[in-house]
Amino acid sequence: MSEPSYSLLGLWPIINRWKKLVGTALVLALVLSIAVALLMPNVYKSTAVFFPTNPQTTDPDRIATEGSKLELGGRTEDLDRIITIGESQPIAELIIKRFNLHEHYETGTAGDDAADDAALRKFSANLDIVHNERDAIELTFFDEDKQLAARIANTLVQVIDSVNQQLTLENRRNVLGLYQQRFQFLNKEFETSRQKLIQARRRYGIYGLEQQSRYLAREIIEVETDLRKAEGEGDDSRKIAGLRRALRGLTQSDQGNVLNLEDYTRGVDSLNLFAARMTDLQTRLVKARGDYETADVALKGKLSSLYLVQKAYPATKKSKPIRWLIVVGSVFLTLALSIVVITLLELWRRTTRRPTSRPAL
Repeated sequence: MSEPSYSLLGLWPIINRWKKLVGTALVLALVLSIAVALLMPNVYKSTAVFFPTNPQTTDPDRIATEGSKLELGGRTEDLDRIITIGESQPIAELIIKRFNLHEHYETGTAGDDAADDAALRKFSANLDIVHNERDAIELTFFDEDKQLAARIANTLVQVIDSVNQQLTLENRRNVLGLYQQRFQFLNKEFETSRQKLIQARRRYGIYGLEQQSRYLAREIIEVETDLRKAEGEGDDSRKIAGLRRALRGLTQSDQGNVLNLEDYTRGVDSLNLFAARMTDLQTRLVKARGDYETADVALKGKLSSLYLVQKAYPATKKSKPIRWLIVVGSVFLTLALSIVVITLLELWRRTTRRPTSRPAL
C-alpha cells in the first residue's frame, strides 16, 4: 500500500475534527493571558543622554597652556570606557545600597549572598547603556516606580562622571605637583638673584646705572678740566694736588670714593647680568604662579567629564508590558501548539489503525 500524503490543506479537516479541544485551548489561553497581562505591573523607563568629554580637557597641563575648553570626546575608547564604568559591579552595588533596592526588589536582607546576587541580577536586567548612532550614550533604567527610575538614572550619570574623573585624578595631582615645584624653584632662584644683585650694588656702589654713569662722567670731566686749567695757569700747588686727589678718587677704587670709575666699570657687567637674570626669573615666576593657580583651581573645581544633553525625567506613560501583544502572542502560540498536538495524534491513530501485513505461507 502507498503511504498517505499530508499537506497544509489537510490540516483543516483535522482541526475541524478536534475543534472542541482546540477551541477550549484557545479560550483558556485567552482567559489566562488576559489575567496574566492585567496582573503584570506597569514598568516605566527613564533615559539620560550624554556625551563623554575629551579627558585631556580636564588635564591641568593643557588647562594651563591652552585654557579650560570643554571638548566632546567621540572616540571609541572614551565611549567604551564610560559604558564599562556604567555596567561595572561596584557601580551597581553602590546604587543598590544608596536606594535600598534589596527592599524595593524584595530580594531579602542586604549582606546575604543569595539576596545580593538576586538584587544585582535584577538591577542589571533593568539597566541598559548603549552607544547610539550619533556617538552619544543613552542610559536607560526601568522600574515600576517612575520617580525612582528617573532618580536612579540621574544618579548613575553622576556616579559614572565621578568615577571617570577619578581615573585621571592621580595624574592630574602629579601634574599640579610639578607646577608647584616649578613655582617654588623659580621663587627661590628669584630671591637668591635679588640678594646677589643687592650685594653687588653695595659692593660696587651702583644703584642707578644711567644716573650714576652720567654723574660720574660729568664729575670726571669737570675735575679733569679744572686740573688742566689750574696746571696751565700755574695755580697754587695745593689746589692742583687737591684736584689730582679728587680725580684719583673718581677713577680709582682704592681712594675711598663709594662711586668711582674703576668699581663702576667692574660692576656694570655684573649688575647687567644680575638684572637680566632677575627680569627673566620674574617673568617666568609670574607665569609659573599663574599656571599653578589655574591648575589648582581646575583640580579643585572638578570639571565634569560628561556633557549632559538630556537628564532623565519621570516617564509619562508605561514602557511595558504591552498587554495586547501578550494576549495575541499567547493565543497564537496556543493555536500553533494545538495544531502540532492534534496532528501528532492523527498520525498516531492512523498508524495504529493500519492493518498489519501477514507473511505468505
